[in-house]
Amino acid sequence: MFLPEIRTKEDIIRLVDELGFLPYFKGEIPGFSIEENCRCFWGTPDDPDCPWDWKGPIIREGGCAYGRFYRGRALYISRDWFPDFANYRRDGYDYDARVDDGKARHKDERIMEILTERSPLVSKELKALACLSDESRKGFDASMVFLQMQGYVTVSDFVYQTDRHGKPFGWGLAQYATPEQHFGAFFTSRVYAREPEDSAGRIRAHLTKLLPQATPAQLARFLG
Repeated sequence: MFLPEIRTKEDIIRLVDELGFLPYFKGEIPGFSIEENCRCFWGTPDDPDCPWDWKGPIIREGGCAYGRFYRGRALYISRDWFPDFANYRRDGYDYDARVDDGKARHKDERIMEILTERSPLVSKELKALACLSDESRKGFDASMVFLQMQGYVTVSDFVYQTDRHGKPFGWGLAQYATPEQHFGAFFTSRVYAREPEDSAGRIRAHLTKLLPQATPAQLARFLG
């Protein structure tokens, strides 16, 4: 399957809803990304047709998950598919259980503690609260990617700085939340409804049908 040309944020919302999964950048599965199918992909912050500026509206209007879920790279996942995705990536553990079983990385625990209590938080706010030393500051970005890859953190919106006239400028700053807080009961009632391998099997079967051009190895790497 190859995607139609993407011209608007509504095209992306529709594709995420239809496909369930939509990478932002070109990856190893041919044709399966926004980058490969959007003429205006490489825009600027002031360009109204730049897909970067569509991210916040897509998250809000489409109700989907967005984050660095695909080998550390950006991926949209529909609300319906995200519980299975998170269940598999979490291996069935909520974060407290992962800590109790000694499966959580100590350097990530402070971030999760803050997000659980105070999300959503813009990236620079979260970093200021979570980083108590120069060493932890160095590892902050890596921890954020790791927690997104595990399905414990998602981007809930993008927030823009404003000039003295109240006009937004520059690239948007990611606002982070836990999926439990971002999606509420819809997520919490579904995320652990299946065994993790059953969730993986559903996603694998869906992607196999959706992406006949993908090899089994490529799909395995997509699942993570």
